[in-house]
Amino acid sequence: MTDAALRLLALLGRQGTRVLFFAVFIGLALPDLAALLRPLLPPVVALLLLTALLRIDWSHLAEVLRRPLLVGLLTAWMLGGSALVAALILSFLPLPASLESGVVLMAAAPPILGAAAIALLLGLDGALLLVVGLLSTLLTPLTVPPLALLLLGLELEIGLADFMLRLGLLVGLSFLVAGFLRQRVGPARLASWGDRLNGVIVLLMTVFAIGIMAGVTEQAIADPGRVLLWTAAGFLANPLLQLLGVFVSLKLGLKRALSVGLATGNCNMGLLLAALPPEGDPGVALFFALAQLPMYTLPLAQKRLYAHWLRNKQ
Repeated sequence: MTDAALRLLALLGRQGTRVLFFAVFIGLALPDLAALLRPLLPPVVALLLLTALLRIDWSHLAEVLRRPLLVGLLTAWMLGGSALVAALILSFLPLPASLESGVVLMAAAPPILGAAAIALLLGLDGALLLVVGLLSTLLTPLTVPPLALLLLGLELEIGLADFMLRLGLLVGLSFLVAGFLRQRVGPARLASWGDRLNGVIVLLMTVFAIGIMAGVTEQAIADPGRVLLWTAAGFLANPLLQLLGVFVSLKLGLKRALSVGLATGNCNMGLLLAALPPEGDPGVALFFALAQLPMYTLPLAQKRLYAHWLRNKQ
């Protein structure tokens, strides 16, 4: 790779939250590009996990794994506690049924696999989110269907064996390749590439943000009022879920509490799209797409705010 390309990656890494802010709007403004990039989303997710594994200090991963009770409690919160609280709050609000379903399912979904990558860009605990995010994703087929039936009366089918196999291959190969690269390059050298690896993360997340917007522009033109309401709901649900996550984990310290909040509000709704029944309300799928907007725009404000809070805590 040329020096110019390396400098560009480092610049992207330093300006990551600003780049991500504009990425989803590129997807909305260029629907043909979004449709072109949509098939790339699965390999992009795999590469995001691999890059996060290269960026994170593995001694921090080991430290998190030595606290199984903490990991278990946080996983239970991600997959059950946040959805129960969301359903309780929404029961008092006169929302359309499909929007209520979308928000509750969002809260029941595991954190996005890119949460660890976003945490690194914000200066938070990426190792904690990587462990909790992977475990939460692994358990999704066991937790989301009964919660959807209990809270929404919605029957979801997530093929357990197929899901576990695909996820196992994704995680296993990512760890194997990351371990090989860490051994060849060395942890010290990888640490010195921090901005460059962040730049790779930003580039991958930009591709994901553009691709996930495929089809949204057309729906915005066809029904702008509904799209505005669904978008507003996403911009309320994401930070409120983050606040809930921070509140329940404050005893872990500010940095970890902010990390838990980030994971609580940034949920992997893409995993649930395939499980939605064919006869279900398309409004739920629309909310899942529009809820990506706060995921990519809020970190720009959060980075400066979190840096200020964490400096004052030191």
